[in-house]
Amino acid sequence: SDQMEEPGKKSSQPRTSGQKRRVTGLKDETRISEWEEEDFFWHTRILPILCELEKREDNIEHLCLACTKLHQALGEGNMLGKKFKRRNILLKTLYKLVDIDSDPLSLKLAKIILAMKVGGKNLLSVCKLAFKICRNEKNYFIIQNDTLLDYLLQVLWNEDLQTNHEALVYCMAAIKVMSEMEVLRFKMVSKGAVEMFLELMKQINNIKEHDTYFSKLGHLLVQLTATLRILANCALSRRQLSPSGAIPELCVALEQRSSDKDVCIWIVSVLSKLSTYSDFCAALADCSRCYIVFLALLNKYQKQQDLVIRIIFILGNITARNDQSREQFFKEKESVNTLTSLFQTYYELDLNALTWHHDRKEKKHLKYPSEAEDVLIKLIRVLANLSIHPRVGAALAAAHPVVGLLVTVLEHKSVDACEELVINAATTINNLSYYQVENSAVQDKKLHIAEMLLKLLMSDNMDAVVEAVRVFGNLSQHHEIRDFIMQKKIYKFMIALLDSKNREVCFPACGVLLNLTVDEDKRAFLMEEGGIEKLVDCLQDFGPADWQLSCLICKTLWNYSENMESAASCFGANTKALLTLLTALLGETPSLG
Repeated sequence: SDQMEEPGKKSSQPRTSGQKRRVTGLKDETRISEWEEEDFFWHTRILPILCELEKREDNIEHLCLACTKLHQALGEGNMLGKKFKRRNILLKTLYKLVDIDSDPLSLKLAKIILAMKVGGKNLLSVCKLAFKICRNEKNYFIIQNDTLLDYLLQVLWNEDLQTNHEALVYCMAAIKVMSEMEVLRFKMVSKGAVEMFLELMKQINNIKEHDTYFSKLGHLLVQLTATLRILANCALSRRQLSPSGAIPELCVALEQRSSDKDVCIWIVSVLSKLSTYSDFCAALADCSRCYIVFLALLNKYQKQQDLVIRIIFILGNITARNDQSREQFFKEKESVNTLTSLFQTYYELDLNALTWHHDRKEKKHLKYPSEAEDVLIKLIRVLANLSIHPRVGAALAAAHPVVGLLVTVLEHKSVDACEELVINAATTINNLSYYQVENSAVQDKKLHIAEMLLKLLMSDNMDAVVEAVRVFGNLSQHHEIRDFIMQKKIYKFMIALLDSKNREVCFPACGVLLNLTVDEDKRAFLMEEGGIEKLVDCLQDFGPADWQLSCLICKTLWNYSENMESAASCFGANTKALLTLLTALLGETPSLG
């Protein structure tokens, strides 16, 4: 400095000030150097490619190649993202090319634009572009072998849910299409996309109904849950969903969005798939409010078949698990009334559909099961599951509307035309007929039910026959039914079934025969129809391998032989064979008198 210093004072301040100037100068020089570098890179590497893009609008192949070079060069020059000062010039050039009708080119452009971290309307337009590319099946091959998914996942992870909700709808819609491709599903799982989707759902669930964005986010939730439904089919992605993470969030979303039918259908669709797996089904059963929500939806959307059938299917899976689930559902307010109302509604819909087709003489075009019948099949399965629980089953046995509707199915449906529906109805009646309760609707209708069961016994469907025999096994505890069996000669059929060599057939048939031998005046039929010989053969076939069935046979023989004077007069030619068999089973010589 040319300045004179005062005598006796140190000149430390000017030196310090000088050092500061030198540091600032270094920063400025560095910044200038960076600008010069960027400027040089822009003019030598980027600008030539942009010029190339502007000149060759008629040659798609060259444009695609130029876009690839541009993307690579921008990466090398650290020019991707929001901080690049010539970003607007670059984007302006790229957006001019978006209008060219070429999906391969659009794919290249979309990736560069997304890499530039655009926002607002620009983000919305590029997400729309990505969705347009993805939904065209002709592009599946190029999408599978590309990195567009990576950029879309970044958008989903980084962008604000409320500010960019519309862009996220298109982003998620594009990802949903991609999730249909096996290669990209695996890629999603490896990149943690499933956890990302659940986190996004959690964010949406945190936005309450009074919030401005609540209804707008319904569209995003539709795309999100539709994607989860696809992923639920894949074992690898299902493992990432985790029952404790996915199920509670899906249940919360379902309750919050109960007024949005589309959202409800997709969430229920995801839950219906997941409920077929034991760990997810257990997690769903543990969500205490799920029963309340399902019942509310069934009442709200009673004639919305696609929604109703999925909810009923879920309830069928939950109530198949254990008594706790059955009791919890049964205890919910109006649970049985809701099921009964649905039963009535869909039975009438089915009846009306049959009448309409009959009037138009279009019966040959009817498919089985019809939509209404499909609901009834799954609904009756829920009733069958519920009736396994002792207290619930006893209550349902006394529920006249429920039993009445089940009997109506047997009255108006044939097993040949509606196999699963009729067999499910018979199974449920069998479960309910087990309960000897006051005011039992099954007992009130027992003779009418027996008449309906005759149709099943005469069918060629062995599953239907077995279910009918099981019901007779329970109902034949009543003397009116035993008289009916003798009058209609059903006992002959029961004896004939002993030749089946099938435990599932022999056991209920033996049960009916045992009940018949309670009445002394009905015992003679066993000898007349060769029943004793068949029972002995049955005991020989199953023996010690099935003590439960063997016990039934022995009880029947015991009842039959009561008050008989000798074994020979009782068992005739079968005496020796029976004695040998019993000796072998007991390991000692029994006394038959």
